[in-house]
Amino acid sequence: MGLSTNSPAAGYTGRFAPSPTGKLHFGSLISALASFLQARKEAGKWRVRIEDIDPPREVPGSAASILDDLQQLGLYHDGSVLYQSERTLAYQTVVKQLLQQEKAFWCGCSRKDLPPGGVYPGTCRNGIPAGRAPRAVRLKVPDDEICFTDLIQGTTTENLVETVGDFIILRADGLPAYQLAVVVDDAFQGITQVFRGMDLFSSTARQIHLHRQLGSPVPDFAHHPLAVSKDGNKLGKRFGSVPISSLDMAEAVFHALELLGQSPPKGQPANELIHWAQSNWEISRIPSQASIEAPFFAQPH
Repeated sequence: MGLSTNSPAAGYTGRFAPSPTGKLHFGSLISALASFLQARKEAGKWRVRIEDIDPPREVPGSAASILDDLQQLGLYHDGSVLYQSERTLAYQTVVKQLLQQEKAFWCGCSRKDLPPGGVYPGTCRNGIPAGRAPRAVRLKVPDDEICFTDLIQGTTTENLVETVGDFIILRADGLPAYQLAVVVDDAFQGITQVFRGMDLFSSTARQIHLHRQLGSPVPDFAHHPLAVSKDGNKLGKRFGSVPISSLDMAEAVFHALELLGQSPPKGQPANELIHWAQSNWEISRIPSQASIEAPFFAQPH
């Protein structure tokens, strides 16, 4: 894929980080457009990262398909694509560092050992109980409030002890947890703003805490509404969203921009709509609700 012809300013770096579990769909198009347009509005860099660290869920060929769709839309990234599957040593190094600093610990609990609600009670924080073997690594969380202001959703306060407890950063199968990999790579790529859907809003406080434990800069966050079908399911790979490659690209881009509150002109080809959006994009227009019904691209059940 080609590079942007823009001259990125030092300072702002955004990203789009899809998982290769299927083709680019309407829900992911919204995140790709939003993050791309915000980066161009800021005259900054736009990175693309393929989050391929969960082999059992990956679909062969989907990473290449996603990148091809982005290129077809004219969403050109800056620099090379980062593949998380090539970053194993970096994740292992961070886990080792956190264990040595006693900011993390080995845990012998499985999911069935957690109380109703799934909040980890700290069972192994001071040592694994007799009869259990180490399975995963958890990051210690503080019993105080983490406060952040999302650029779309406003100010939120969360106490991780109450909502999730000490959370997993290295899974029992030896793979890095999502929370670890995304923070390590956002720091590595110098990401200054994370623009993504509301389905990941609940991860934000954990990621802020992990950034702080690593001493890396905490990016700004912006969470856009999710596109959902009439029955309330997120339009994605699991719930019948048609791949972008099977749609009228202009219609898909128009509706994505409309969902993002941008009032795009009708009857324009996809490339003209994106050109229009680069000149007219305003993050302040994005609705702050969690989801918006978008039945036009849902597969019939």
